[in-house]
Amino acid sequence: MTGSADLFGTEGLRAAVLTSWRDSPTRLREDAATEADLVRAGYRDRLLTELAQNAADAAAKAGVPGRVSVRLDGRTLYIANTGAPLELSGVHALTALRASGKAEPASVGKFGVGFTAVLAVSDDIEFRSTTGSLHFSRARTREALRQQGIATPDFQPPALRLTWPLEALPTPNFDTEVVLRLHDDIDADALLAAMREEAADLLLELPALQSIRIGDDEFTSAARELGDGLQELQVTGPDGRRRAWWQFRTARARWLLPLRDGKAHAAPHDVLRAPTRSDEELSLPALLIADIPMQPDRRRLLPGARVAELASGYAEFARALPPTDRLVLVPTPGFARSEVDGLLREALISELQTHSWLPVVGKPSTPSLAADSELAAEPGHVAEAPESGPGASPAVGSSEIPTAVPARASVFPDLTPELADLLDDIAGPLLIPELSGRAHTEALAVLDVHRLGLARLAELSGGVERPPAWWRDWYAALEPFVVDPLSAEELGALAVPLADGRLVTGPRTVVLDDMLEVAIPLHWARLVHPEAAHPLLSRLGARSATAADLLADPALHADLEDHPDDPDLVDAVLRLAAYADPDALPPWLGSIELPDTTGELLPADELLLPEAPLYALLVEDAPLGTVAKEIVDEYGAQALRAVGVGWDFGVVAESDPTGPDHHLDDEEAWWASLPEEPAEFAAVRDLDLIDDIAWPDALHQLLAVPKTRRLLADPDGYTAWWLRRHARLDGIPLGHHLHPGDAEFAGLLPHFAVPGLSHGDLEVLRSVLADPDRITPDLAETLLAALADPANNPEPQIVSRTHGHLAAAASRLDLTELVLPERVRALSGDAVPAADAMVLDLPWFGLVLPPDRLVLGDEETAPSLATLLDLPLVSESVTAEVLGTGRSTSWSAEPLGVVLRQLFSLAPQEGELVLHEDLRVRLSGAVTGTVSVPWWRVGTETHIRVPGVIA
Repeated sequence: MTGSADLFGTEGLRAAVLTSWRDSPTRLREDAATEADLVRAGYRDRLLTELAQNAADAAAKAGVPGRVSVRLDGRTLYIANTGAPLELSGVHALTALRASGKAEPASVGKFGVGFTAVLAVSDDIEFRSTTGSLHFSRARTREALRQQGIATPDFQPPALRLTWPLEALPTPNFDTEVVLRLHDDIDADALLAAMREEAADLLLELPALQSIRIGDDEFTSAARELGDGLQELQVTGPDGRRRAWWQFRTARARWLLPLRDGKAHAAPHDVLRAPTRSDEELSLPALLIADIPMQPDRRRLLPGARVAELASGYAEFARALPPTDRLVLVPTPGFARSEVDGLLREALISELQTHSWLPVVGKPSTPSLAADSELAAEPGHVAEAPESGPGASPAVGSSEIPTAVPARASVFPDLTPELADLLDDIAGPLLIPELSGRAHTEALAVLDVHRLGLARLAELSGGVERPPAWWRDWYAALEPFVVDPLSAEELGALAVPLADGRLVTGPRTVVLDDMLEVAIPLHWARLVHPEAAHPLLSRLGARSATAADLLADPALHADLEDHPDDPDLVDAVLRLAAYADPDALPPWLGSIELPDTTGELLPADELLLPEAPLYALLVEDAPLGTVAKEIVDEYGAQALRAVGVGWDFGVVAESDPTGPDHHLDDEEAWWASLPEEPAEFAAVRDLDLIDDIAWPDALHQLLAVPKTRRLLADPDGYTAWWLRRHARLDGIPLGHHLHPGDAEFAGLLPHFAVPGLSHGDLEVLRSVLADPDRITPDLAETLLAALADPANNPEPQIVSRTHGHLAAAASRLDLTELVLPERVRALSGDAVPAADAMVLDLPWFGLVLPPDRLVLGDEETAPSLATLLDLPLVSESVTAEVLGTGRSTSWSAEPLGVVLRQLFSLAPQEGELVLHEDLRVRLSGAVTGTVSVPWWRVGTETHIRVPGVIA
C-alpha cells in the first residue's frame, strides 16, 4: 500500500491534519470525540444507507442506472456501486468530519459526514475507485501520531481524518467500492440480513438506484409513468415477489402510496425520509420522502424547518389517483406521533380541504340547485375537472373525473349509482357512490364534507322540474334507504308530480291508482301522475285509490252538483271511468251532463248509447235521449255506460239509504212496505218505461246481466217487488203467475210461460211470481176472484189450500180495502153465493151439512178465513145435540180405540171415548133435523157408532 501513486495529494492532506493536531492537542481530542459521537449516535445503524446515498449521488451525476453490490468474503465486506468515480472534492469530504463534497442542493450525501457510518463495523477501510483509491486505518493513524510524537493514551484517534493512497481497483463493472475489514465482534450474517431488510426501502428512497445486491439476493426497482404526474414504482425482491407503490412528486417531496393487488392502501406508521429514514415519526397515509434541512446526522429536522410547505401539491397527488382510491390519502383522526407529524397532518388536511380533487358525480359545469346558500354564493363552488395528462393508464386514468373542493361538496351516505345519476345536478357537487359508504365516513368528516340526509333530499325535490318518468326513477332510487319509520318520516316533504301537471309536497297528501296508464288531470283529487307512480309513495303514506274510488270522491260529487257541464270535469270523469268497475260507481255520476244527438246537454242517466238494446223494450214516448256519436267515439261506450249512459237496464245503488229519494216508480209504496229501513239499496231503474208487450224480452235481458239478475233474485228488493206488481204478461201482473213447477194455485192462476228460459232462470224468477207465503192484497183479490169464477174448476184440495194461505195472510192485509166477490168456492167445488155459505171450523159438521154450503180451509185458520171472507163459522151457526148416552170408556182401555189410533195414525187422544149402538145428532139453527152419524165430538168427548158392541 505504501508504494501507491498519490493521485489525490493525500500526503499534503495528512501533513496538514497532523500539523493541526500537533499544534493543538485539543483539536485532536475534539476530532476523535466527534467521530466517536457520530459512530455511536447519528450513524450507528446507517452503514448501507449512507453508502447507498453516496452511490445514488454518483449514479445521478454520471447519468447511469445506479447499482449497489454487497458481498462478504470471510471477514471482509465489499460494497460496490456504479456512477461517477472519486474526485478530489470527494477526498476532501471523506477526510473532513464537518464538511461535505456535495456541489448540488439536490445531492443527498456524497462523501459527507455520513461516511463515518463505516466505523461502526470497521477500523480498516479501503475506498477503491477507477480514478484512484484510498486507505483509511485507525492503526495507521495511531502509528502516524506516534511518529509525530503525539500521544493518545486515553482515547482512540480518529480513523477517517488521515488517508493513504491505494493501488487496488473496484470490482469489475463497478466504479467505486468500499472494502471493510469487520471488527471481531461484528456478526457478519446478521449484518447482511439487516441490509436485506433495508434494501427495498433504499430503492424507494433513492430513485437513482435501480438495483441492490446483498450477497446472492438482488433487489431491483422499476418505474412507469401513469400520467398526471403519477408513477407506479415496483420493487422486486430475490424471491420474485413484487411490492408496488404509486409515486407522486411535488416541488419538495415525493409521496409513495402502497399498493396491494392493484389497490391503494394507507401506509403503516413510518418516519420522515429525507431522503432516507430519519427519527421523525409520522402517521401519514403515504410515505414521505422530502427535501428539507436535516441535522448533520440526518436523524432530526433542523430547527425552523418549514414543515408545512411539504404539503403543497398533496391535493394534486390525490387528484392523480383513481377516484375510488383518493380518500386513502386523508389522514385519519388520531394523536400525532411527533411534533413534525402534527404539523404535517394539519398542513395536509388544510391542503386537501382547500383544493379541488374530491371526485364528484356528473358534469363539473352543471350548476347546483341544492348547495347551501352560503356555499352556493362562494366562488369556485362548482366542481372542477383536471386537465387530461398524457400517457394515462387505464387503471388510473382520472383526468376526466369531475372534482370539487371537499368543503364545498356533499355526501349522501351509501349513495347508489342510480340515485347518483338523478342527484347529479340537484345536490351540487356530490361525492361519487364508491366513496359514500360507511368505510369512508371518518375521512369525509376530516375533510368537512357536508352530509346530506333523506330530509334534505326531500326538501331539494320541491324545486325540481322533471318529466314524470324521472320521478318514478327517483322514488325507485330512494326506496332502498327507507328502512324504518324514521327514514320514512324524513321523506315526509318529498315532492310528487300530479296527473294535472302540478308538483305538490308530501306523499301523504296524494292518491295512487296503479291501473291508470295515462295521465288524467283531476281537480278534485291529488292523483299521482301514472308515469311517476311507485310503491315507495304508498310506504310514505300515499293513499291507494282505484278509478272507482276517485269517481266516488265526495269532492267530485260537490263539483258535479255545482258544475255538471264543466268540460274539464266531464273529460276527467269520462277518461277515468274507462278504468273503473261500473258496478262500483255511485249513481250520482249520472248527473254529469253530455250532449245528445241534437246537441242538447242532458244528464248521463237520461241518455242511451246508439243502438242500445234497451231501445226495443221502451214505450214509444220514453223520455231518454241518445248520446252524441262524437262523445262515444272519443271516450268509448264502456266509460259512458260506467257513468250512467244506458245500454241495457241501469242500476241505482246506495249505502245507508235514508228514504225513497232515488226517483224510481212507486218507490214510496215499496219503502212503506218494508218492516225496517234497509242497510243497502240497489234497484233496476226505468222499469216503468218498458212496453208491456216487451216484457218477455225484457226479462231475458234482465236475467242476462249479472248485476240485474242478482236484483231479480231478491224477493224483498224493490226490483222484484215492482215486477210482481207492475210488469205484465198478457195483461196479468208477473206476481199473479205461477212458477211452472208449482201447483199450489193450479186452476186459479196462469202458469208463467216465456220461451227460451233455462231452469236456473226460472228459479231466479220465483221471486217475481206468485208466492203462497207472500200474498199481497192484489194477489188475495185475484185469488178470491178466481175462486168465485164458475169458469174455473180447481180441485177441492187446491181450493182448501188456497183458503188456508189466504187465511194465514189475513193478518197482513187491510181487510177494509179488500174487495170481496159475491160468490165463494164451496166444498162441493161449486162457486156459490156468499150469503149461503159458512166456513167449516169443526170437521164433524161436514158429515151432516150440505157441501155446497161449506167453505173449507184449515181448522186452525178457519176463524181468520171467516173474517177474510166475511162468512159465519159453522160452529156459530148450527147447534148439535148427541142423542142417547152410550157406553163410556177410554181410548187406551177400549180395543176399538187402540185400533182406531193405529188405523188413522192418531196421536194420543184426551177425553172419553163413548160408544153408541146408533149415534144420532139433533141439529138446530141454520140447519135443523136429526141425522145418524158415524162419529161426533162434544168438547173432549168423542162419540163413535159401533153397532152390536152394546149388549
